[in-house]
Amino acid sequence: MARDRILSAIDIGSSKIVTLIAAMTEDNEARIIGVSSVPSRGLRKSQVVNIEEATEAISASLEAAERMAGTSVAQAFVSVGGAHIASLNSHGVVAVAEPEKEITQADVRRVIDAAKAVQLPTSREILHVLPRGYTVDGQEGIVDPVGMSGVRLEVETHLVTGGATAVRNLHKCVEELGVEVNGAAFGGLASAMATLSDTEKELGVVLVDIGGGTTDVAIFVEGALSYSSVIPVGAINITKDLAAGLRVSLESAEKIKLRLGEVTKLRVTLEDEKPKGKGDKDDEIDVSDLGLPEGMQSISKKTLIEGIIKPRLNEIFTMVGLEIKRSGFGGMTPSGVVMTGGGALTVGAVEAARRNLAMPVHTGVPQHISGLIDEIMTPSYAASVGLLLWGDKTGKSESSSSLFSGLGKIGGSVQVKGLAGKVVDLVKSFLP
Repeated sequence: MARDRILSAIDIGSSKIVTLIAAMTEDNEARIIGVSSVPSRGLRKSQVVNIEEATEAISASLEAAERMAGTSVAQAFVSVGGAHIASLNSHGVVAVAEPEKEITQADVRRVIDAAKAVQLPTSREILHVLPRGYTVDGQEGIVDPVGMSGVRLEVETHLVTGGATAVRNLHKCVEELGVEVNGAAFGGLASAMATLSDTEKELGVVLVDIGGGTTDVAIFVEGALSYSSVIPVGAINITKDLAAGLRVSLESAEKIKLRLGEVTKLRVTLEDEKPKGKGDKDDEIDVSDLGLPEGMQSISKKTLIEGIIKPRLNEIFTMVGLEIKRSGFGGMTPSGVVMTGGGALTVGAVEAARRNLAMPVHTGVPQHISGLIDEIMTPSYAASVGLLLWGDKTGKSESSSSLFSGLGKIGGSVQVKGLAGKVVDLVKSFLP
């Protein structure tokens, strides 16, 4: 039954791999029953650079989530990111099969196929074909043409493409664990599913997902995704800057960055603070309890924020600004910028975005979820939650009764026919 649908999502990022298992309720809400997050290995800038290490990390995340949920995962949706992601808008037009009758779902499929027929290098594959709007006999702005009368059907689509090799490597890492990939979604689209409201999409909004190694940009105009891109700079670059500036290890720099976030939460934002002298006690952050191997006791907050973090944030949002300009939709996003991803929690990120983009900015957190959500109600998990919602919307899901169907992977490559095949199927159905 529909309300018993169990969905699994594996968000494979540069800094962490998150596995979520959820039961989808009838009102399209994800009730989380299993969640696990492990540090990434074998990935750089959201792309696989070591298949063995990446598979081990995904396996660790998957097992922990399965233990929590008390179920095994046979199929999962995965996220795709990295600088190989690109997008283009395409137009398709067909004649309606039976003009004297109504437009059918078959006509819609044909027009979308026509829009998909674009020249792409063999090294690229289409991840998403997203209709932006239909036109029936010259009448524009139609959301769903099925059931309408007309002779000529046109569609404007947004195609998100990715590097075929990068996508295949990602699939291989998951499939080696005996898990079937139900679908792959662009990380920026997944984050938008979890954080943006229908009103924001309709008015026009820019989603900026600052991940560990990359920053996803997704621009929505009139309710539809109209531009997608990935910037190969992320929150790890801020950590590296801190490590270089303070001459400490990356682990120590990450601890200091998190401590800075905790301290700043208790204060007003950076812009409202009065400048403090070097001798001011309030400017010093006590890090003696972090047990840093470098033996640091205290650090100047102003040095960290003004000298190291702010220049890198300015660079990231300058690049986002260039992407918005390149898209051609700059003046069509009155809802402003919704910032999400782990990097959105960086000290001064919202202020830097407002200053560089001259648009209203706020941080987006995952919506439409219930259950075990204490850990994941943060921008860091937006793409992971969005993957579940995207999977539910696309309709490709596994019901609770077919949870064991993935065990068909055992021997799935060998075709067994007749009575023997039925016996094998029966045995598989009882496997844990």
